[in-house]
Amino acid sequence: MEHHLVASAERADYLVELSNVVRDTSLGRPGPRSLRRLGLVLRGLMELTRDPDVSVYLVADTSLLGGHREFGDQAEVRRLRGWVADGLVEEVDDADERVLELARMTASPVVTGDRYVDHRVEHPWIQGNTWQFLRPEGRPDGSVALVAMDMGVRSAAEISRRMELSALKKQGLLGPSRTPLTEVIMRTWRCPEPRCTLYDIRKGDRILLPRMRRGVPTCELHGTPLEDEGPRLGTTQLKAVIDGTCVARYTLDEGSEAHVGRLPGQAGIALHSLLSPQIARQVSRRHVAVSAQSGTVLIRDISTYGTRMRRAGRRGAFGPWEKLAPQTDRLFRPGDEVELAPGVVLTRSGRRFPAELADAWRAEAARAPVPPGAAAPTHRV
Repeated sequence: MEHHLVASAERADYLVELSNVVRDTSLGRPGPRSLRRLGLVLRGLMELTRDPDVSVYLVADTSLLGGHREFGDQAEVRRLRGWVADGLVEEVDDADERVLELARMTASPVVTGDRYVDHRVEHPWIQGNTWQFLRPEGRPDGSVALVAMDMGVRSAAEISRRMELSALKKQGLLGPSRTPLTEVIMRTWRCPEPRCTLYDIRKGDRILLPRMRRGVPTCELHGTPLEDEGPRLGTTQLKAVIDGTCVARYTLDEGSEAHVGRLPGQAGIALHSLLSPQIARQVSRRHVAVSAQSGTVLIRDISTYGTRMRRAGRRGAFGPWEKLAPQTDRLFRPGDEVELAPGVVLTRSGRRFPAELADAWRAEAARAPVPPGAAAPTHRV
């Protein structure tokens, strides 16, 4: 395989996210990690390009070799370490981000099975890309074909959700069944170091999630176990969108309710100054009530004129508009849109409560394909 490996991304025909390939249990022989899967991919590239000298640049997470015991053949581990030492594998903390950085700079095609949903804010060029990403796909005879992936277009809410879930994974806050450790996420923590405000909701400007180390919530900066300060009170963000443009943002705290309308009163969210006189006449003084209860957000039509709502679907698509039943609470999820009057929309940002993050991760895991011969995931929260 060394014949195909180059030490410079600019000289390579393809970029390969090595960690993704080595861990893909749908390719080749069974086992958590196998370097032989790279060989199958290289043969697939030679077949695709009709070039026996096709070259690749390999990028891997440091965790790939960190989990060396998961390789069935320790000779492969020694070979991989040699490649790293010789500069034939670029080893980084975050292979996804490095691969995308190189792909953007070089415009080289990328071999991976990842759709990079959680990287689309920093890399908007992924949206709708149909040519630059190739997925290895096993054939019945054991060989591998490289298939172009349509990356599709994902909604802002879905991208934001995946970014948050990716952050949980990096902090070690996913359990053995790939579900969030809600018993940690839904608590407030404090570092015993008096001057540390990274986790203190009373002092800190930016509240971090704990890092799990050996099963203990730990301070990112000081490495000391954190102290449990009780339940975490969640917040979410509402956005007022007028004629397709977000013109204002509002924060809603757990356990609170806000009335949104033309002039709902001192404790409400007033839209009067944002609306033309003609549109303002179609918005009730108190049009909808939005509340945050037990980690979910609810919306209720309390207007004279009526309210419509449409659900945010996958890949940026919306469901049909539905008229809300008066005085009836409905779930209001990130990305959903509520229309108060023509061109006047209330929506939620992608930011979710901890309980919603857990539900979202379970839904993603349920949709994920299960490799042949593997047991379906179980979920515990």
